Parts: sequence; C-alpha cells; structure tokens
Amino acid sequence: MTSYGALALQIKVQATAQCADVASCRQQINASLERVAAQVAASKAFIGPHLRLVVLPEYFLTGYPMGETAAAWRARGCVAVDGPEYERIGAIASANGLFLAGNLYETDSHFPDLYFQTSFIVDESGDVVLRYRRLISQFGPTPYDVLDRYLDIYGERSLFPVADTALGNLAAVASEEILFPEISRALALRGAEVLCHSSSEVASPALTPKNAAKRARAYENHVYVVSANTAGVGGIDLPNASVDGASQIVDYAGRVLVEAAAGESMAANGEVSLAALRAYRRRPGMFNLFSRQRLALFGDLYRDNPVYPANSLLDDDGQVRTPSPSHFVSVQSEAIANLLERGILR
Repeated sequence: MTSYGALALQIKVQATAQCADVASCRQQINASLERVAAQVAASKAFIGPHLRLVVLPEYFLTGYPMGETAAAWRARGCVAVDGPEYERIGAIASANGLFLAGNLYETDSHFPDLYFQTSFIVDESGDVVLRYRRLISQFGPTPYDVLDRYLDIYGERSLFPVADTALGNLAAVASEEILFPEISRALALRGAEVLCHSSSEVASPALTPKNAAKRARAYENHVYVVSANTAGVGGIDLPNASVDGASQIVDYAGRVLVEAAAGESMAANGEVSLAALRAYRRRPGMFNLFSRQRLALFGDLYRDNPVYPANSLLDDDGQVRTPSPSHFVSVQSEAIANLLERGILR
C-alpha cells in the first residue's frame, strides 16, 4: 500500500474520576466504547473505504486520575491487557476494516501496585500490534520509574516499539511526549514512518507549544504525525472546552495538511503517502535532516547527565514502591536541585 486515508478523530471524553462507585465507572467505560464504535463507523462511511487508520484521543475511555490512590485508579480507570475492553476495540477495528490507535490506562500483572498509561495500535484483524507505555509523565508511574525491573521482564525493545504493518511502520507517542524530541527520534531510529499521537491539550488560535512540536517532530524525523485531541472532557470541574480542537495531520515536511475546529469532528482526515515519504527520505540534500544527524556526538553527554533519575519507584532491594501523591513532584524537585548543584542551572 503506497497511500491511504488517516483520521485524527476528535471526540469528547467522559471522565470516570467523579463516578459514584467502581460499577458506575465500568458502565461509563462501556458506554464510551459504544459511542466510539458508532463514531468510527460513521466516519468511515462518510470519508470512504480508503480510510485505513483512525487515531483516538488520549485517555478516551476514562479521562485522567484526579488524585486517587494507585489502587483506586486501577479499579476505576484502568483496563487489563487481556480484558474485554481490548476485545471491543479490536471488534471496532475489524468491523470497519481499519487500524485503530488510542490511549488508555492499563494494569500489568508484573507490577500489581502500579498502572501505566498506554498507547496502542490494533490492526484490521482486531489484534493489538503495538503497545507503547508512556515514558515521561508528571503525575503517573512509567516504565522509567521501575526501569531495571521493566527491562528484566520486557527487554529494551519494549521501550520504543514500532510495528511493521500494511500501513507502513507505525509508532505511538503519548500526549505531551511530543514536546520531548528524544521520544520521536528514538521511534524514527527504529524505522517509524507514522506517529499516532493521542493527546488532550489546550487548543488556541495562537501556535501552542504542542502544535509547534508536532511540526518540528514531523520535519526533523520526516514522519507523518496523526494527532487526535479531545473535544473537551466531561464529568470534571475543568471548563469543558479547555482541551478542545486542533486535531491535525502533519506531513513529513512539517506541513499541517488538515486541522479540525472545536467540537466533536472527523474533519482532520487526509492522505498518508508512504511513497512520497520514502522518496523524500532517500534523496540527499540540505532538507533531509534525518540523514544529516551526528548522533555519536551526544552519547556521553546524555549518559553523564540523566537529569531525572530512573528507578525512583524501586527500593534498595529492587522491590516496587507504590507512589505517594507527592512522589513525582519530589523527584522533580531533587532533579532541579541536582542541576543547580552541578552548575547546569543557575
């Protein structure tokens, strides 16, 4: 396949954080799945059979945790890797003959005291072909916080997965990770051609940091970025339209091909041309930034200056600690203090 249609589907998210109990949380998750199924099917019917990739927003089933303990959020807002929610997502993909990407919170039997925010890609047979756990988060646990144990279980290749599919090499970036160039660069070095970016972010007529980053990540790595934002988040006190609009597709030269306005929308749909991307990447010239990198210059600098420490949720015996509400801000404060002490910050 040399080209196909892609859609950054902008839908409203209904949060579970203020549900009365666990049972009502699960009912709401099921209702959200039914709504997604209807909207994906309607979008496919309207756009046409060439639509082969749909990207859903960040935490589209539940919204985000609002100060719950890890145990409470696992019960109220997480799904199991082999749970019925993934079966339903797979059924939506297979029923519509397309790949479906999104982002949610899931549990992991190897880390029963934690949860991970996960971006997934399901193929048109309904199988999960990619599972990427968010590596940089301000308030939630990540594989980086238990890195040594995570690598022992899943291996180094699990950190930056890329799926070789009929739609090219697909990868996923979670939310604000688009602001960190190394995440997208690592995926590109693994061969990624299309980044599925599930987000929930402030949209503005002005150029936001995330929208500037999408263009930069697309151009510096010569990849497509299919970025789906929420159409607001309901069920919380935050004004609903704070995170609404600007879902978009950016091409390998950093050009915004399509962009949605506010509200639930399938307007951010366009063509992904693998043939054009691959030809662009193969041509020498100043424009071809990806082939001009000198990455050997940076290895020692990165290794000697990790900034934020790994394994902050492992104790001295390598056992997992459940994070307290203040844990992540405390570790960040220590990182800033260390940068000051070393003279990197003043």
